[in-house]
Amino acid sequence: MLKRRDTLPEGFLEARAGELAAMLGGPTLIELPGERAAPLFVSILMHGNEDVGLGAIQRVLRAYDGRSLPRALMLMVGNVSAAAQGVRRLDHQPDFNRVWPGTLDHVGTVEAAMMAEIHERVLARGAFAAIDLHNNTGRNPFYSVICEHRPEVLELAARFARRAVLFRGVPGTQTASFAGHIPAMTAECGKPGSPAHEEAAARFVADVLESETLGGDREGGALDLYHTLGVVRVREDVSLSFAGEAADLSLAPDIDRLNFVETAAGEAFGRASHPMPLTMIDEAGRDVAEEFFAVEQGELRLARPVTPAMLTGDPQIVRQDCLGYLMERLAPA
Repeated sequence: MLKRRDTLPEGFLEARAGELAAMLGGPTLIELPGERAAPLFVSILMHGNEDVGLGAIQRVLRAYDGRSLPRALMLMVGNVSAAAQGVRRLDHQPDFNRVWPGTLDHVGTVEAAMMAEIHERVLARGAFAAIDLHNNTGRNPFYSVICEHRPEVLELAARFARRAVLFRGVPGTQTASFAGHIPAMTAECGKPGSPAHEEAAARFVADVLESETLGGDREGGALDLYHTLGVVRVREDVSLSFAGEAADLSLAPDIDRLNFVETAAGEAFGRASHPMPLTMIDEAGRDVAEEFFAVEQGELRLARPVTPAMLTGDPQIVRQDCLGYLMERLAPA
């Protein structure tokens, strides 16, 4: 399933995400040389409709056209089949960011075997760091997701954005798979289709490529660090609406207005005829939805003050992934 290259295919630096399936023939690991041997590993298009990583990498590589990269680069171009259709994943596929080593739900799949092969190769080459570039579907500021509270990881996060989310609760993500091995993070770069977002992601990747070390003094001051309390999903047997149609759960279409906003207990998320239409799985794998939500007189409300993130009004994303996450603020890192 995995294609491997040591050069860029012709036309890659100008290609759109939807053209890569025909150009590459499938998920592809591209290993490019650089002045420092320990490579930076960057993954893009783990979700086919999140193209910020492609635009960022194209900008970085065009800037070095005709010159050596300051550090070797390992580039993973992920779900190109989904990108060809402009969707997160195809219906028959697992989520490419849930099949990395440590996955519980996708053991034995060809996708898990592919990511295990890449993971082994990245570690065998003594990678400097791992960066997974993503977009969000809802309104969110730039932020990173990390799985460790180590100086090297915190510096990597701080180079990207002021906000960072510490979360260890989704087995099979790329960032979680590298935790304890190399500095790793997910860079969440806002909504897709923005040249400004691509340029910001490109500056970050170029900065890390040019870095000699991680773990020293960080620029940009202390991080605004959050801890994820759990991932919120709509129960499979609960019908869902964002537009006011009759459903077991009718959520506000602008629910993403709450992302990274400290939100008080009692805040209404929508209307519900189900006694508890959500699950919320914490880092220990427990469903704690009833600790954080309550249905009162047909209104779904927060039971505790929290800070939401990644709330989305896209029903397909809700079904394929989640409604969002709830977080708590930590002391500055």
